[in-house]
Amino acid sequence: MARNVQVEKRKELAGKAMDVLRVEGLECSMTALAEALGLKRPTLLYYFPDKASIVELALEATLAEQVQYVVGEMAKHRHPLDRLYAQVRSVHNFHRGREERIIFLIQALATAGKERTDQILKIGNQAFEMYRIGLAAEIRHAVSQGTMYPCNPEALIQLIRSVVDGVLVQRVMTDCEFEPIHEFLWEHVLKPLKIEQ
Repeated sequence: MARNVQVEKRKELAGKAMDVLRVEGLECSMTALAEALGLKRPTLLYYFPDKASIVELALEATLAEQVQYVVGEMAKHRHPLDRLYAQVRSVHNFHRGREERIIFLIQALATAGKERTDQILKIGNQAFEMYRIGLAAEIRHAVSQGTMYPCNPEALIQLIRSVVDGVLVQRVMTDCEFEPIHEFLWEHVLKPLKIEQ
């Protein structure tokens, strides 16, 4: 039980610390960060030896929440094309109004150094890999069952991932609306692949 309390305490602190870092900037010292959190520096260092550890946990927690939400939304649909479309919409809905959070986390992560950043990104990519493999199998099955026109499943899934990530960046940079992009993606990319029964 104590371990769960520690994990939750670290997640809570990481979230609050990221809020402070977003305002104060990444150059904020651990001493100033601890003070802003109402902690002594040794207490903050007990939970996090450096800022990269804070960013790592905050990103991990955000991605875990995202996966849970997105998988729940995708589970409401049976056809793989409907599930891909639900993925795009649900990721964007998950981040709606908080898009800069994920961009800031990625920027902050880059300060951890190349090796550590690559390691953290690899872990993050692995979290989604089983879903991508499953979706690719669902697409192949739909093609074999005649409910979808033939296509390259991996390329389609990568395209969807690119739209998800790219539109988040564009939303931060240009304040673009999600819905017209979603509708275009459905009408001109996904729906034409679907064979109605």
